[in-house]
Amino acid sequence: MKLPRDLCGAQLAKSLARIGYRTTRQTGSHLRLTTAAPSEHHVTIPVHDPLKVGTLAAILADIAAHQEMSRDELLKLLFG
Repeated sequence: MKLPRDLCGAQLAKSLARIGYRTTRQTGSHLRLTTAAPSEHHVTIPVHDPLKVGTLAAILADIAAHQEMSRDELLKLLFG
């Protein structure tokens, strides 16, 4: 599945709420999201519109590795 090209940081944060991530703080134009399942994990998302493709790919790769799933599985879960 291809990465969305017009996704902003706020939309990504809202999508990640579906899998248990919640906003714990905001500093300037960056959100810090945290989940406790399966273990504690933090990810920082820039609230830019749109997110750069490389930035989005790196964030999703980090989350997919923590959730022990492939990036395509994560994309289907979030945007499918």
